[in-house]
Amino acid sequence: MGKKVGNEKIKREEGYLYYIGKDGYVWKAPMKANKKGKKGKVGTEKITKKPGFMYYVGKDGYVYEAKMKNA
Repeated sequence: MGKKVGNEKIKREEGYLYYIGKDGYVWKAPMKANKKGKKGKVGTEKITKKPGFMYYVGKDGYVYEAKMKNA
């Protein structure tokens, strides 16, 4: 579906949600069931975001971009 844009592999932990922040870095945030988790920056690679694209961390740990339909 998406095109791989990141070269750094993110090691995912159970109970966290991963996203690309406004600063371009990958962040993790604890899910509701994860009471002891803390929010924090995960990767060291900065992703340059383009308008009209959605960015996400795939199951393999790399960052992907996908074009949004209505953007």
